[in-house]
Amino acid sequence: MKSKIDITEFRNRLKENTKIGSPKHKIPLGFFSLFTENSKYFYGNFDNSTFEIIKNSNFFPSFYFLKGTYKNIEKSLIVNYTIEPLGKLRVAYINYFPVIAMIIFNSIFYFHAKPPIEIYIISNLFIVFISIISRLNIIRQNRNLKRKFNKMFEITE
Repeated sequence: MKSKIDITEFRNRLKENTKIGSPKHKIPLGFFSLFTENSKYFYGNFDNSTFEIIKNSNFFPSFYFLKGTYKNIEKSLIVNYTIEPLGKLRVAYINYFPVIAMIIFNSIFYFHAKPPIEIYIISNLFIVFISIISRLNIIRQNRNLKRKFNKMFEITE
């Protein structure tokens, strides 16, 4: 993908908009982060030809990060990046936790509580609803991260 800016401007924008740190070890601190600085949009590492960045957020964890390279070719800046998961365990948690929760709740209800059928339906619908909302939120976060990166660094495909 090409950028409309040159390589020095790209590096300057990376410096201005990125808080330095390891994106794989970023932990949102929630309420305690009210006392820390969070003025930069991205969080991560970069050097003269590569970058690894995530969205700098205090309250919501990021599950994916941008990893890429940039270089000058024929007076044009070429930026190649991919969106990768922060950890396989986090992605597995999002994918498989609703199934495990349904099995546990249904087992508890069936073997111990013996509630009416309405309770089964309500609890299972709640778990399905929460899992759909969390997956849609992750898709939205990825789309916003990519859109903001492309807009900030003037990248055209």
